[in-house]
Amino acid sequence: MVKNIIQRCTQSGLRMTEQRRTVAQVLETSQDHPDVEELYARASKLDPRISIATVYRSVKLFEESGILEKLEFGDGRARYEDADRDHHDHLIDMQSGKVIEFIDPDIEALQEKIAQRLGYRLKGHRLELYGVPIKRPIDE
Repeated sequence: MVKNIIQRCTQSGLRMTEQRRTVAQVLETSQDHPDVEELYARASKLDPRISIATVYRSVKLFEESGILEKLEFGDGRARYEDADRDHHDHLIDMQSGKVIEFIDPDIEALQEKIAQRLGYRLKGHRLELYGVPIKRPIDE
């Protein structure tokens, strides 16, 4: 299995221009879930000639090719992550917009159990939790 986004683009038959490589490089090194504007800001630091339209087109092409996954967390911004990452779920902080990735074996087992009880074999799922930080009293 090829892990590098640029290699997967090439393997998918996409023509990799220098600017597409820049967008792929930014995505490859992102530890968060950037939207197109954030990708553009990061890419333009590497290549000041890149346009936001190029970033939009590249992201759309990568998504259509199954290389990127589009995530929508209800804040009006489409965010992106590598589609080839290991499975995980998301907790979205509704105050800050921060997206926290997590894996919980109990939740995974419960989802399987529910699917079986309803007569299905689970083939995949997406779980998004939305919350606000709990205010904790100051320790005395």
